[in-house]
Amino acid sequence: MKILFVGDASNLHNTLAAELRRQGHHCVVASDGSQWMDTARDITLRREKGAWGTAKYVARVLSKLPLMRGYDVVELAGPMFLHLRPERLWRVFRYLKRHNHRVVLTALATDPIYWAACHDGATYRYSDYFIGDEPSPFALSDEYKARRHDDWALPEVTDYNCRLLEKVDGVAACLWEYYAAYRKHAPQVPLGYAGIPIDTQAVTPRRELHKALERITFFIGMQRERTVLKGTDRLLAAARRVCDRYPGECSLDVVENLPYADYVSRMSQAHVILDQLYSYTPATNALLGMAQGLVAVSGAEPEFYALLAENDNRPVVNVSPLKEDDIDRQLEWLVTHREQFPSLANASRAFVVKHNSAPAVAKAYLDFWNTLDNKTVTQ
Repeated sequence: MKILFVGDASNLHNTLAAELRRQGHHCVVASDGSQWMDTARDITLRREKGAWGTAKYVARVLSKLPLMRGYDVVELAGPMFLHLRPERLWRVFRYLKRHNHRVVLTALATDPIYWAACHDGATYRYSDYFIGDEPSPFALSDEYKARRHDDWALPEVTDYNCRLLEKVDGVAACLWEYYAAYRKHAPQVPLGYAGIPIDTQAVTPRRELHKALERITFFIGMQRERTVLKGTDRLLAAARRVCDRYPGECSLDVVENLPYADYVSRMSQAHVILDQLYSYTPATNALLGMAQGLVAVSGAEPEFYALLAENDNRPVVNVSPLKEDDIDRQLEWLVTHREQFPSLANASRAFVVKHNSAPAVAKAYLDFWNTLDNKTVTQ
C-alpha cells in the first residue's frame, strides 16, 4: 500500500510509518516533527511565529500538496492536522480527499469531539476539564486561558469538524478516551481502536531492573505550558514529598521539553516514570518507559483494560485524581516495596510488547483500513 501521514504527535505517525515500511509498504510522513520533539519526517511542515512565518508556512503547504496525491490511505493527525485556520484546513482536506483513495483520522489529541465528551457530564468520571462535577485545576488555571481551549467550541471550529466527519472514511483512536468520545458523539463514523505504537525491538530492557533495587529514581518529563493540563504539577509535588520522606531510598529526575531522542535517553536512567494524572490510558511516555522495564505511574482504568480484553497483566500503577492522597500513597508503596521491581519490570515490558509493539499496532491499523474497503468513498 501507499500510505501518507499528515501531521504527527509524540512520534506516533512516524513510528507507525517506520513499521509499515519494514512490512513492505510505501509510507511518507509530512509533519512538523511533533514540534520541539523534532521527530523524523519526510516532508517538513513547520510553522514559524509571526505574519511572515504564517505566509511561508501556507506557501510551503501549497507547494507540497502535489506530493500528497495517489495514496491508498491518507492518515491525518486529528481534524487540526496542520497549523491552519478551519477554512484553510477544509480546502486542504478536500484536496486530499479528491486525489487519494481513502482519508482517515487518527484521534490522538484534543479536538471538538473529545471536548464535547469532556463536557457532557456522562462520558468520563474525570477529565482534563472536570473532576467529577467540579472544574479541574486546569480549567481554573491561567494555562487554560493561554491555550485558548474554549476555541474548540467556536462555531467555525465545530462547523468545520462536522463537515470533515461527513467526508472522512473512518477514525482510528489511540487512547480509550478518544475511542469513547467518538463512539458517543460521532457514532455515524466508522471507528476503530489501534493504540500507540512503540518500537519495542529498538528498546532494550535494562538488566538492573531485574533485581532488587537499593534506591529508585522517579522520572518526570514536563511539557512547558502543559503541566496543569497533564497533572504533572501534582505528580511532581507528590514525588518531592515522598523523596523528602525517604531521602536515602529514592530520588527525582525532572526534565522539560527535551528533543525526543534526548528524552528517551534520559528516561532510560530511571526506574519509575510519572506520566499523566487525568488519563484513563497510559500514553506514549508511559509506554516508552514500560518497554524499557520501568514502572509507569499513570492512568490505567478498568475501561481501558476492558477495551483490550486484558484481564491478567495490568502493570500500570493507576493514580486517581479523585483521591487527594492517592499519588503519595502509590509512590510511597513503590519506595517501600522495591523488591517487587523485577516482577513489575517484566510485566511492564510484556504488556507493551503484547498491546503496543509497532507490529501489533500496525496490524490494528491495517485491519481497520481493510474494513473500510466496502465503504463508499464520497468526494
